[in-house]
Amino acid sequence: MPPPANDRGDGSDTGPTRAAVILPFERHPRSIGPVPDAAPRAAEARLAEAVGLAASIGVTIVHQAIYPLRERRPSTYMGEGQVADARQQIDEQRVALVVVDAALTPVQQRNLEREWRCKVIDRTGLILEIFGERARTKEGSLQVELAHLEYQRTRLVRSWTHLERQRGGFGFLGGPGESQIEIDRRLITDRIVKLKKELEQVRRTRGLHRRQREKVPYPVIALVGYTNAGKSTLFNALTGAGVYAQDQLFATLDPTMRGIRLPSGRRAILSDTVGFISELPTQLVEAFRATLEEVAAADIILHVRDVAHPDTAAQRADVLHVLQEMAAGANAPLDEGWQNRVLEVLNKADLLGGVGEVPGGSADSAIAVSALTGEGLPALLEALDERLSANMETVRYAIPSADGARLAWLYRHGEVIERADTEEDVQVTVRLSPTDRARFEQPAP
Repeated sequence: MPPPANDRGDGSDTGPTRAAVILPFERHPRSIGPVPDAAPRAAEARLAEAVGLAASIGVTIVHQAIYPLRERRPSTYMGEGQVADARQQIDEQRVALVVVDAALTPVQQRNLEREWRCKVIDRTGLILEIFGERARTKEGSLQVELAHLEYQRTRLVRSWTHLERQRGGFGFLGGPGESQIEIDRRLITDRIVKLKKELEQVRRTRGLHRRQREKVPYPVIALVGYTNAGKSTLFNALTGAGVYAQDQLFATLDPTMRGIRLPSGRRAILSDTVGFISELPTQLVEAFRATLEEVAAADIILHVRDVAHPDTAAQRADVLHVLQEMAAGANAPLDEGWQNRVLEVLNKADLLGGVGEVPGGSADSAIAVSALTGEGLPALLEALDERLSANMETVRYAIPSADGARLAWLYRHGEVIERADTEEDVQVTVRLSPTDRARFEQPAP
């Protein structure tokens, strides 16, 4: 018989849940999106990531193991001997929760729970649990709930006793009625339909906000990157904002936007988005489409990488893979030329000894920085300024001296290169984007 639940640390009497993390590891070459030659992810790094994910929901990790796989078993995913060995460790360590770092089918999850006599969740379930705890805004909560219900709808196959009950039929004939599992599935489906309608309203509202920003068109710079790459720390360093940033996976989920001023004096909007992760659940990619639309509308996509991480190349491939998926299909939110807008930020240079020790950190397509110490941030701002100025046009205007509003507009939206004041007017040479030039030269109604 399995130990009592509280003896395994379910949190009722003895504190945090005692958990084990198991990685069924398959060696296979990676071929992802625009990076076909990315190195395969090391088993130890995969396990460390899974342990970090599990620890972030407050459980105590008492056991972790890697099991090499020759082939996947339809019934239990792993081999019989591996399942038996894991069960022995689970019993000895009094484990109440097992996290299997793989995508389990409902049948595999049920069978492993029977074999190990404890709760089992897979990688998708774990990530959904984390997202559920971290989402703060209404939009984030709706997205997480939708993703969770899409996942849970396929899991209504377990041998829960309440799912075996029948309810009375309608009409005079009676009949077997509707089983509890059918009712649960119908309720979940109804809730999913309602959530999708609410999220569609969120997307429309976000589109209205985007069109309002276009009327005062500050360029948008979107931060993307692998989870825990330091996006929020970089966001805070550049904007002075107080966005929550910790050395943990998925520290922040909800998008945040702040204004920044570049060295030329030009203003821009910086957007911090949710972090990506390898094998991101399909449900989350779909559910967070509204959030990822901010990336699609960005003038510059800042890809923040943890350059000190041993799997930095594989993490880069995972992020590019998700972005590539956003550019695929007829209604893709991301345009085909998105790669031309990407600027890589090689963060956490302080862990390698400084910006000068980062290979390739001074190239046109990559800037080495340390968001924690601030080293390299001036060079990053200069690079952003240069990128945004690439398509700007240099024009000269004579502004009447009394028209201070138009002159101030040029200072806010352009880069004033030269100015000469006379008694009648102000001669200014300014660099403007094509959109801003058209707006400035448009005749007043």
